[in-house]
Amino acid sequence: MHTSSAQLHTAAEITSQPDCWRRAIALATEPEVAAALPAPGERVAVVGCGTSLFMAQACARLREDEGLGETDAFPASEFPFNRRYDRVLALSRSGTTTEVADVLARLRSKVPTTAVVGAPGTPVTELADQVVALEFADERSVVQTRFATTALVLLRAHLGERLEHAVLDAEQALADPLPADLVARSQFTFLGGAPWTTGLAAEAALKMREASLSWTESYPAAEYRHGPIAITDETSLVWVFGTAPEGLELDVARAGGRWVAHDRDPLAELVSVHRLAVEVALRRGLDPDAPRNLTRSVILDGTS
Repeated sequence: MHTSSAQLHTAAEITSQPDCWRRAIALATEPEVAAALPAPGERVAVVGCGTSLFMAQACARLREDEGLGETDAFPASEFPFNRRYDRVLALSRSGTTTEVADVLARLRSKVPTTAVVGAPGTPVTELADQVVALEFADERSVVQTRFATTALVLLRAHLGERLEHAVLDAEQALADPLPADLVARSQFTFLGGAPWTTGLAAEAALKMREASLSWTESYPAAEYRHGPIAITDETSLVWVFGTAPEGLELDVARAGGRWVAHDRDPLAELVSVHRLAVEVALRRGLDPDAPRNLTRSVILDGTS
């Protein structure tokens, strides 16, 4: 049976992102929420797994670039317990991710911790000192879209960014027709045109990989000439989040690749990639609501 995007939980959740972002922007101004998130001057570590790790990387770089305090981002499985932090911020949609729960358990009564989650009443929320719950952005889908972007909007708003333009850009990204030649590509590369957008590029590649089983990669934009451009040919799409280094678009064109860059908020660009991932999956006869080998949360049994 042919499946259309209109029948998918994933597609509905992608479409809901602008409304979720508006709610997150308002939530960031609530005193209890603001007090739970990192304060200016704190030395902070942000942890997550998979998609949440890439949002952590974006948040960490933005916070440092704003001069609000030294901020590191780590996969929860690689957290350096020998380092000293003023606060650890954990991101977890499900609130059940084993590695995140383990970090919070080990830090209990040692370091203040805050968890941003989609589902309250879960192991992560029970272990964190403070919790910011984004139930309105939780998802039925396995492939994360709106929780991740809404969490980053919350954190960007907390950093002091005015994000009304980002919401409008996301609405435009949802309204614009998706060019058919993008869907027909077979190799996808995403580039971070600014330090904080390298995490978004990595997340874009993950979405394409999860939903459509595509050959996809990500790099800081300035690194693309240092080897990765060798794979570029007429089957390639190269999509930049932010401003590309001078001359790179021409280099990609010479190699035969399809260049994509828009003058809108990089997080809105991720919304466009969400749409692309779904359409590529459907073109290949795949079901984005049931991605291969994946579950909504990684819960380890401790036997390995």
